[in-house]
Formats: sequence, C-alpha cells, structure tokens
Amino acid sequence: MSELSDEVVAEYRQNGFVRVPGILGPEEVERFRDAATAYLDKHRSESLEKGGVFAQLVNVWQHDAIGRELTLHPAVARVAERLAGVPVRVWHDQLLVKEPHNNAATEFHQDRPYWPHANDRHSLSAWIALVDVPPERGCMTFLPGSHHQTTLQPQNLHDEDDLFQLAPALRWIPRVTVPLRAGDCTFHNSYTGHMALPNRTDLARLAHVTIYMDEATQYNGRPHPVTDSLNLKPGDPLDGDAFPQPH
Repeated sequence: MSELSDEVVAEYRQNGFVRVPGILGPEEVERFRDAATAYLDKHRSESLEKGGVFAQLVNVWQHDAIGRELTLHPAVARVAERLAGVPVRVWHDQLLVKEPHNNAATEFHQDRPYWPHANDRHSLSAWIALVDVPPERGCMTFLPGSHHQTTLQPQNLHDEDDLFQLAPALRWIPRVTVPLRAGDCTFHNSYTGHMALPNRTDLARLAHVTIYMDEATQYNGRPHPVTDSLNLKPGDPLDGDAFPQPH
C-alpha cells in the first residue's frame, strides 16, 4: 500500500470516515480469513452480541496468534495513527460476523459513547473486509460529518430510530454506503454515525475490526467487558500489555 496522501487525511477529517483499498494483499486476506473462520467455529458461543444481528468476538489478539498479527498489523496501524494525528494504542479488536441470510441490519450508532474513556483526543476503528462485502452482504453506511456530535448517550443499535431521536438533525445527512473488496478497509472516527446492512447472501460476512485509542486515554470508571476484569480505578491510564502499541 502506498503512503497515505494529504487528500485522504483531509477527507477523513471532514467526513469522519475514509475507505483505504487494498490494505491487505490477496495472500494475507486468505490467511487471515482462514484463521478467522477457524476461530469463529471454536468461539461462536462466546459472542458478546446476543441479539442475533451478528457475532462479536472481542480481543481475538489475546487468544489467536494469527489474529494477533492482524490486530497489530503495521500497515493498518500506520494509517490509523496518521488519521488520528496522535500516538495510539489498541483499545480492543473484534471479529464481526454476519451469518448468511441474517436479514438484520446493525442500526445507526456511534461507538465512542459505549467506551469508558476519559481525557482522550481521538479514537477510531479500522474495519477490514476479509471477504468481498457488497451492500447485499452487509457493508457499512456512514453519516458524513456526524463525528462532530460528541455529547450523545450510548445508542441502541437494534433500534433504527434511536440515534435520530437523540440528534434529529443527523436524520437528514446524505448517507454514504461503502462496499468493500476483500482486503479493503474503512477507517471511521469513533463518533461517526454508521450502520451495517443485512447480509442477504449465501456467504458469511467476515470483518476484523481493530479499534485504536489515544495513548493518553484514561479509564473513567464505567463498566465495560474489556476493562471489568482489570481492577482499574477512575483516572488510571489504559496502557500496558492489555492495550498494546501496534508498532
């Protein structure tokens, strides 16, 4: 992958998301897809999402050597840090899978309101397609510019109207749907409103998501599956081995 241009960075800053094609080569895609499929087969029952919309397996990097390589992938991390404009750590990763014919959308929401973060300057997600993801297989749709809305409470991603009840003006933003080829990636700001379409195809939609946070991020004391077992106190830094630097 070539060096990220200033134009791409500017697009991200303006819209809150950007597509980066071919961040993984074909051989990498095949290797990471095979590993993700095997991991899913063993751990499907451990999904944090219980609503039937998708399978969500968190911190794959801590349990699977090949998954760790993808979560700490230097090319992905370089792009994330350039877009963020600050040094970053991994907050967590997740394998997000929409099974064939799941026929359920992941409704519009922001990511950041769910997280127990304080005193952070930027956070963003790298959503890496491990299979081709056209609209009918569940690619994402974004609300450009919605990352400037930073005061909302967590939204219900099973309720298609929840985000728009909290911020009615967002309903009228022109929406951008971003199909991805296997190996492509979208990076989106943690405050960017986004949703994922249903998977209506015969093939599972496999995506590996690495979430990056400002290396200066502190814990704010709220419950979260990633931090609940770490015995953290409000104000503690989110650093150390649990939140690695991806380089």
